[in-house]
Amino acid sequence: MIKVVIIDDEVNAQNLLEKTLNKYFPNKFNIAEKCHSVDAGVTAIKTHEPELVFLDIQMPEKNGFELFNYFEVIKFEVIFTTAYNQFAIKAIKRSALDYLLKPINNLELTEAIKRFETRNEGSFAQKKLSLLLENLNVNDQNVSKIAFATLEGFELIHSNQILYCKAESNYCSIKKIDGINKMATKTLKFVEEILPPAFIRIHKSYVLNLNFVIRYHKANKEVELTNGEKLPVSFRKEEEFINAILQNQ
Repeated sequence: MIKVVIIDDEVNAQNLLEKTLNKYFPNKFNIAEKCHSVDAGVTAIKTHEPELVFLDIQMPEKNGFELFNYFEVIKFEVIFTTAYNQFAIKAIKRSALDYLLKPINNLELTEAIKRFETRNEGSFAQKKLSLLLENLNVNDQNVSKIAFATLEGFELIHSNQILYCKAESNYCSIKKIDGINKMATKTLKFVEEILPPAFIRIHKSYVLNLNFVIRYHKANKEVELTNGEKLPVSFRKEEEFINAILQNQ
């Protein structure tokens, strides 16, 4: 059985999560302890050494992110639970970590558990959580690295190394300035949401880094990049694209 610690200041939320896990994943999880605070959670993790921690972000005395200050090495996976908080969610997404919005939906919980089960042993929990803490301390303009989920695990890419992103069905191809393509197992819409403001949607299939634009061919509705590639700009996105270019100068 997979050993779990639940950290949430709301008793009802703790109990609901435990009941949902037991209902949809019978005999799969052992709830080692349910905690009401970060301090209690730290003690529980050190005592039980769980494989998975469900961690509430918004708690009265210390928020969930402060938990990681008490561990030099992270040996457990984390699924965050939170009410809506756009800034925190964007940082979590950029770090290839999982989160569940309250009230927790059993279908979303099932998907998060599936992803947990398919992760490689000796996972990247430490790197992902280190990146999360880094992402929480920078503003959108200065995002340095983003963790893109891939079939193999995840790929850390500096946002200023990305030329553009292209939709590939339910996946997304990341084109880097060194000519290498990386395939992310997320939709273009998902990727667009975690990219910094220098990126803009120019077409249903493309999100572009404005920093690598050298000219726009209005007659052909094509944008030319520093590597010589030309990408289409849709009629619906043209005005927004031109305004973004002018503001980015």
